[in-house]
Amino acid sequence: MSDLSHTPSPAQRRECFISASADETRQIASRFAAQLQAGDCVLLMGELGAGKTTFVQGLAQALEVREPVRSPTFVLMHEYHGKFPIYHFDAYRIRNLDELREIGFEETVCSQGITVVEWGEKTEALVTFPCWRVEIELLPEQKRRIIIAAP
Repeated sequence: MSDLSHTPSPAQRRECFISASADETRQIASRFAAQLQAGDCVLLMGELGAGKTTFVQGLAQALEVREPVRSPTFVLMHEYHGKFPIYHFDAYRIRNLDELREIGFEETVCSQGITVVEWGEKTEALVTFPCWRVEIELLPEQKRRIIIAAP
């Protein structure tokens, strides 16, 4: 098992984790979920295959979601119910911000649930308030660097 401990920045605003497996990525997300509250937004960034959906799976499990978490790439958004509603968006196929507006993105973000956006960098122009930022970087040997930055 890799080092699941983290390296905090001087101001404790950013934490860095190394994951060596999908299960470890889910564990990191599960621990992170304990910090979330209704109305929070999480922007996930990382290249294709980095583990963004896997991260959401761990987050959802910790927030008592019992249904399977799948990538919303082709439907743009999935809604899950647990401790809080989770609105799981995927902006990968978004061509322009109007597509997100049409499915109610702006009304959903900061609602009574938690909004999680894969490919979050594509939505930053719509998000005019502080959000958590989670960057997942592929490393050699199937490892991932996960950097979580507080709003």
